[in-house]
Amino acid sequence: MIYPENFETKIRFDKVRELVKKQCLSSLGRDLVDAIQFTNSFSMVNRLVNETNEFKTICLDEDNFPLGYFIDVRKSLEKARIEGTYLELEELYNLKRSLESISAILRFFQGKEEKEYPYLKKLTGNVKMYPFIFDRINSIITKNGKIKDNASPALQKIRSSLIQKQSTISKRMQVLLRNAQKEGWVDQDVVLSIRDGRTVIPIPSAHKRKVNGIVHDESATGKTSYIEPSEIVETNNEIRELEYAERREIIKILQEFTAQLRPYIDDLFRAFEFLAKMDFIHAKAMFAIQVNGVLPKMVKTPTALWENAIHPLLYLTLQNEARKVVPLSIEINDEQRMVLISGPNAGGKSVCLQSLGLLQYMFQCGLLVSMDEESNVGIFDNIFMDMGDEQSIENDLSTYSSHLMNMKHFLRHANTDTMILIDEFGTGTEPALGGAIAEAILDKLNRKKVRGVITTHYSGLKHFASEADGIENGAMLYDSHQMQPLFQLLVGKPGSSFAFEIARKIGLPEEILKDATEKIGEDHINFDKHLRDIVRDKRYWENKRDNIRKSDKKLNTLVEQYDKELKEASKLRKEIIVKAKEEAAQLLNSANKSIEKTIREIKESKAEKGRTREIRKEFEQVKVQLTQGELKEEERIEKKIQKLKDREKNPKIKKETGDESTTSVATKTIAKEKVQFNPDVIEKGDFVKLDNQSTVGEVIEVNSKTAVVAFGSILTSVKANRLTKVSRSQIKKDEKTYNRTSSLIQEKISTRKLSFKADLDVRGMRGEEALQVVIDHIDDIIMLDVREFRILHGTGGGILRQMIREYLQTVDLVEHFRDEKLQMGGAGITVVTME
Repeated sequence: MIYPENFETKIRFDKVRELVKKQCLSSLGRDLVDAIQFTNSFSMVNRLVNETNEFKTICLDEDNFPLGYFIDVRKSLEKARIEGTYLELEELYNLKRSLESISAILRFFQGKEEKEYPYLKKLTGNVKMYPFIFDRINSIITKNGKIKDNASPALQKIRSSLIQKQSTISKRMQVLLRNAQKEGWVDQDVVLSIRDGRTVIPIPSAHKRKVNGIVHDESATGKTSYIEPSEIVETNNEIRELEYAERREIIKILQEFTAQLRPYIDDLFRAFEFLAKMDFIHAKAMFAIQVNGVLPKMVKTPTALWENAIHPLLYLTLQNEARKVVPLSIEINDEQRMVLISGPNAGGKSVCLQSLGLLQYMFQCGLLVSMDEESNVGIFDNIFMDMGDEQSIENDLSTYSSHLMNMKHFLRHANTDTMILIDEFGTGTEPALGGAIAEAILDKLNRKKVRGVITTHYSGLKHFASEADGIENGAMLYDSHQMQPLFQLLVGKPGSSFAFEIARKIGLPEEILKDATEKIGEDHINFDKHLRDIVRDKRYWENKRDNIRKSDKKLNTLVEQYDKELKEASKLRKEIIVKAKEEAAQLLNSANKSIEKTIREIKESKAEKGRTREIRKEFEQVKVQLTQGELKEEERIEKKIQKLKDREKNPKIKKETGDESTTSVATKTIAKEKVQFNPDVIEKGDFVKLDNQSTVGEVIEVNSKTAVVAFGSILTSVKANRLTKVSRSQIKKDEKTYNRTSSLIQEKISTRKLSFKADLDVRGMRGEEALQVVIDHIDDIIMLDVREFRILHGTGGGILRQMIREYLQTVDLVEHFRDEKLQMGGAGITVVTME
């Protein structure tokens, strides 16, 4: 039971209903939103909220859920039940598109595993689709909803005759128009016109008697007459008759189809009920995303353990103002059945009360709620509310009388499974009497073990709550220094009304406040002051505790981070050492193989054993030198690193010295090469190029007519006459040219990146023009190495989107493409991801 009748208006659920309705795609879903009802069935609530939560996951994670055409054709199907009626062409087209949507949704769920969306997949069980209906519709109308020429043999014959007649008239009218222009009756720039479905010639009224025919119309000024020549009147009449015959044949086709469809109408209604549920659940899911709604833990008992609950409508309002909502945390259970909230006016008591009622009601209507997922939400049989002024002249009810009427209903119908919400308990009459009656009512409700939240300013109720089992005091916090509410609920202590402080802030004279203090008594003032002091001290120590906890957590995080970095550095050091040893072993192993090969060759050439021993001894010396060379190289690198560090610390070191020394060394090297370089003699260690190639290689071995050359990591044997010797200075020059060119290209690419817009808008362009723009844009995308971009082409008839996507399928570097998310443009935008 929900009380009173205007409960939804009081908690503003009517506004929630309107917001959910806005998310619907058709009247199918909107009708179900209007039918939302509160239920106390645990199984039903569990099913409804899980369906919504699964659809929320689809909206956030799935890009291919079909949301194309949710069209309500139930009235058309209801009409089709009657014998002799038929679906109009537009109704047939809507039926075709909506059935395609239902079929696509069924395919979506059939392609998913049972455990992915079990609640939504269960809804597909009673839906039946008949391929016969699809085939028959496709044989009648085109993709754009026009009747096909071959929908029936008779229609095809009629349309062929129409085309032939229209062609004949067109040719003859062109001849007549040219003759009239030749005679000077009609201007040269005049073209044929249509009046009442007939082709006519616009002729100045002064010459209309010169053309034998029927005048069908005149211009507004009367200067132009539209004449149908007599010789084509008969042909036009035949065309009109063919058009009538075409219309009769189309009606006949639609009647035949409707008669064939009639036995399946009940199954089609069930299919559209499924489509309506999809629209409805999708709307609830989208609203949940809008207000950050989640599925908390459900419990069967009438309890509530809410963490960081937020009023969804207040969240949307403050979001538009770039402000944040202060969350509410509250607990209602067997031990703490009721919370009595006190505190200053405009401190958030009523909002807290309304949030509790709205979120609980939303949840038991199958909507997700905005709170932490770890919260517990129970199921209540009844929700009663007393909030606002219900005075009525017609019913002779005062404000206080209306409150008492509500209390009478609460006492009569409330039980342990009831949630009561009472705002400003005890107000509306003489404070002492009203407080006494309120205390008695509260005692009775508490003995009935009713659950709920009550707000009040009466000190007597605060005292009663502190002594009664099952009732807990709560306070809305107030910053007494800045004189402003904090909108935070603190359960455990009663709150002060801060009446004197608020009066001082407003500017009430101090003498008035002094007189009020004397009238009410120092004890009452001190009691209120002690309450404020307790709340202030508690908040101070809680803040201290929070700061200590945060500092401790931050310290632990830093310790873990440093420990992790130390372990990673140690691990990296070991890996570098192991890798260096492996490389050294590979180098020595390679040298061993080389010397063994030399020894083998010496043996094969019958060399002396003594000579072999000498070569092996020399090789051992080389190994020692290699090892020492590695140590020296490591020492050299360490010195170079230290030198770089010193240079960073002392940036005043002049560059000229280094530049001059480098220049002089380079000059000496080039001069030396000029003296020693002989292009006609190729020796071991020379750099060479292969004929018609730009790659430079190093000569490893030279024989009489051939040479072994290393081009990078590839060894190849080539004839010596195909090689051209290259000087070191030429190599450096080529490298500088290559580096300069690369730098210029890189600079141009960087400049282009700064002004380049990845997303592309081709709306309003013709097909070929838009396709060329897309081709050029993708070339830039590949050059600039852009990972993802969007093409805005609009929805329209879908032709432009199809052309663009057919081209994207031919581009190898396109990894995949998809529709944009529904809330960001849907099928009107293609999101392209590059490899």
